[in-house]
Amino acid sequence: MMQQYLRIKADHPKTLLFYRMGDFYELFFDDAKKASKILDITLTARGQSAGNPIPMCGIPYHAADNYLSRLIKRGESVAICEQTSKPGETKGPVNREVMRIVTPGTITEEALLDERKDNLLLCIHQHNDSYGLAALNITSGRFNVSEIKHKAQLFAELERLQAVEILVSEDNSLHDELSSALNNNISLRQQPPWWFDLDSANRILNTQFGTKDLSGFGCEDLDTAVMAAGCLLQYTQDTQRAALPHISGLHVENTDDVIVLDAASRRNLEIEINISGGTENTLASVIDRTTTSMGSRCLRRWLHSPLRSHELLTQRHQAIGELLNNQLTTDIQFYLNSIGDIERIMSRLALLSARPRDLETLKNSLAVLPELQGLLQQCHATFLQQLAASISTHPQTVELLNNAICENPPVLTRDGGFIAAGYSKELDELRALSKNANAFLEELEIREREETGIKTLKVNYNRVHGFYIEISRLHSDNVPVHYTRKQTLKSTERFITDELKQYEDKVLSAKERALALEKSIYDDLLQQLQSFLQPLKICATGIAELDSICCLTERAHTLDYRCPELTDASGIKIKQGRHAVVERVVDEHFVPNDTLLSDAKRMSIITGPNMGGKSTYMRQTALIVLLAYIGSYVPAESAIIGPIDRIYTRIGASDDLASGRSTFMVEMTEAANILNNATENSLVLMDEIGRGTSTFDGLSLAWACAYHLSTVNKSYTLFATHYFEITALPDEIRGINNIHINAVEHGDKIVFLHSVKPGPANQSYGLQVAQLAGVPTGVIKIAKNKLTELENQAISNHQDSGQFEMFSDRPHPVIEKLQDLKVDDLSPKEALDLLYSLKSDAID
Repeated sequence: MMQQYLRIKADHPKTLLFYRMGDFYELFFDDAKKASKILDITLTARGQSAGNPIPMCGIPYHAADNYLSRLIKRGESVAICEQTSKPGETKGPVNREVMRIVTPGTITEEALLDERKDNLLLCIHQHNDSYGLAALNITSGRFNVSEIKHKAQLFAELERLQAVEILVSEDNSLHDELSSALNNNISLRQQPPWWFDLDSANRILNTQFGTKDLSGFGCEDLDTAVMAAGCLLQYTQDTQRAALPHISGLHVENTDDVIVLDAASRRNLEIEINISGGTENTLASVIDRTTTSMGSRCLRRWLHSPLRSHELLTQRHQAIGELLNNQLTTDIQFYLNSIGDIERIMSRLALLSARPRDLETLKNSLAVLPELQGLLQQCHATFLQQLAASISTHPQTVELLNNAICENPPVLTRDGGFIAAGYSKELDELRALSKNANAFLEELEIREREETGIKTLKVNYNRVHGFYIEISRLHSDNVPVHYTRKQTLKSTERFITDELKQYEDKVLSAKERALALEKSIYDDLLQQLQSFLQPLKICATGIAELDSICCLTERAHTLDYRCPELTDASGIKIKQGRHAVVERVVDEHFVPNDTLLSDAKRMSIITGPNMGGKSTYMRQTALIVLLAYIGSYVPAESAIIGPIDRIYTRIGASDDLASGRSTFMVEMTEAANILNNATENSLVLMDEIGRGTSTFDGLSLAWACAYHLSTVNKSYTLFATHYFEITALPDEIRGINNIHINAVEHGDKIVFLHSVKPGPANQSYGLQVAQLAGVPTGVIKIAKNKLTELENQAISNHQDSGQFEMFSDRPHPVIEKLQDLKVDDLSPKEALDLLYSLKSDAID
C-alpha cells in the first residue's frame, strides 16, 4: 500500500495528497506534518520508513469539505485520491487514482466558496512589451482576456479582479515582483514555460471551444493574452480531470470600455474593502441589498468596472425609473428570493459533481421563472425587455427534475434515497425488497416464538452482523438443532437459520444493487442535463443582472437617490451631493454640498481645518460619479456628468514596509501615476500632496503638481491642501478657483459646519483640532505661545522684506545694479562711490 502511495505522491509533489482509505482520507510524511499543524489534528504514525515511524494523520471522508476549506484558505492545494475498486477485486491494495486537484482558484463546492464574491483564477504572462491576462471563474464559466502595456495598469487590474490564485511562467521575473506586492492570502504558482507557447495555446483553446481559430472572439491580435489563456485552460483541465463544457468561449475586455481606477483609487474610495482591510462601511456594504448571491456578485463586478457607454448606462437608469414608477420591485424580489445559485449549480453540473440537493434547488428555482418572466414582460424599458428574453422558462428541465429527484433529497449520494419513486421500475422493485424486510422479520419472529415456545425470542438486524435470532442464555437449552450459533454475548446468544440466511442474502443484495442502480441513474441524469448548460448559463446571467437592477431601484427609493444626467458636454455639476457611506453611519445630519467642475473651472483648491470634511467632500464627488457610471441613481438632488475616462485619488498614505518605501515615496509614486496618465476627461482627487517632506519641499511639489494638472493634464481636479500659499494659484492660472470647508470659533473651541463655501479658508484651526483630539492642555498652551511667536516673527519679516512671492526669480538688488551698470561711462571717483554704495546695500 505504501508503495502505491509513494508512486501517486511522486506525481503530485507540490500538493497535499488526500489518500482514501475506507471512510478516511489519510496523509503521510511531510503532508501529515503540515496538515496536522494547519488543521490542529492529531499526528500519529503508521509503519516505518528507513527505520523511522511514518508520520500520519487522517480526516473523515464525510467531513472533508470542512477540512478542505481550511487548507484552501491557507493557500494549499489538495489532490483527492479515491479508491476505484472494491476490496478483494484486485490482488494487493485496491486501485486508487487522483480524481481531481482542489486549488484556491478551481474550487466549486458550495461550502468552500464565498457566495457573494467571484472566485477567480488568473494567469499573467509577460511577453515583449505587454502583459497578457486571462481570468477564469470556473463556477460560472466566465473566461476573460485582456492585454495591457504598463505595470501600473497591471497592479490596477490585480486590485480590481481580486483573484485568489495567480499563475505565472517559471522563466520570467514576474513571480518575484508579484510575491512582494501581493498579500499572503493569494496563491502564486509557477507553471512550465511551454504551457505558454502560442501554438499550444491556440490548439488547446480551439479544441475546448470547438472552433477553427480564435478570430470570432476578437483576440486575433492579442497573442500574449492568448498565451496566458492557454496556460490557464491547461492548468484547469489538469486539476479538474474532467471535461469543462460550461467554458465555451473567450471574452475580450477592452480597457477603453470602462472607467479606469488604479489600485490606490480603489483602496481610497473603499469600494468593497475599507482602509483597515474589513468590509464594514464600504460602498458595497451600503449599496448591496441584492436578493440572490448571483446578483451580489454581479453588482460588485459593476462597482469595480464602471462603464463608459452612455447608451448602456442610460438603459439601466431608465430601467430603474420604470421599476420605481410601476412598483414591481417588491414582486420581482419575492420570486428572486426563491431562486438559488443557478450559476454555480450549473458549473457543478458541467463538472458532473452536482449533488442531489443542487438538483432540487435548480428545480425549485426554474419553477418560478414563468412568473418572473411574466412580470418583466409588462415592462417597456429596453434593459428589462432584454432581461425578460434571457430569463427563459425551462419546462423540459423542470419536468425531468420533477420526475427524477425526490422531495428533500439527502445531501450525499452514498446512502441512496434521492431518485424519486416511479422514475425507475427496476429501482422501485429493489427498494420494495428492502422495505418489506421489517414485515418479514416480524412475521418470522412470531413464527419462531410459537415453534420454540421461547416468548422473549427476537429477530433483529445490524450493519455489522446482518440478520440474527437473539435468545436469552436462560433459554439456550431450548434452541432447535437447525439454529446455527452466530455470536455469544454476556446475557444473550445470537443464531442464524438457513431461511434467515437466504433472506439476508436476498435483501442485502437488493440494497447493494439498488444503491448501484441509483448511482447509475443519477450519473445518466447528470449527462442528460449537459444539453441545458448554455441556456442555464444565459438564464443565470439574466437573473443576476435583474437582481442587481432591482437592488439599485430599492436603494434609490429607500435612500432618496436621484437619476443622474450623463451628457457629452464637459463638466461635473452636482447639486446637494452626499457621501453614500458617511451619511449612513454618522449620527448627526449629513450636510450636502455642491460640486462644480467645468471647462471654465477645471480645478478647485480646497482649504479648511482638519476634521472639517475635505476628504469626505472629495470622495463623495468620486463616488457619485462612480455610481452614475454603473447605472445607479446617485445621492444628490441632481447630477449632470460629462464623459469620464479615469478616476484617480491620492488621499492619505502610509509606509509600504514590504517594498521598502516610505510614506513620502508612496505619495510621490501615486502622484507620478496621476500626472503621467490623467487626461482632460479624468477626475482627480489630490489631498495634502507634499506633506511627507520638509515644508518648502512639500510646498514646492504641491504647487508644481497643481500647476501641471491644471495646465498640462487639464483634468477635473479637487486639490485639498494646508499650504495657503497655493490659494494664490487662481491669480496666475485661469480655470482654477478656491473653495473652503467652513468652520467657526466659539472662544477656544471650533464648530465644523461641513459646508463648502467659495474662497480660501482664513486659518487652519490646527490647535483647536488638537484640543478636540485630547492633546494635553499643557501641550496646547506651549503650542499657542509658539504660534504667537512665529506669527509675530512672520509679520516682522514681511514688514522688513515685503510680500513673499512664490518661486520668485528676482535677483538681489546688488546684482540688479551690477547688471544695469555701464562700466565704461564711469569716472574713477564715480566708480569708487558706487563701490561703497554696493557694499552698503550688500550689508543691508
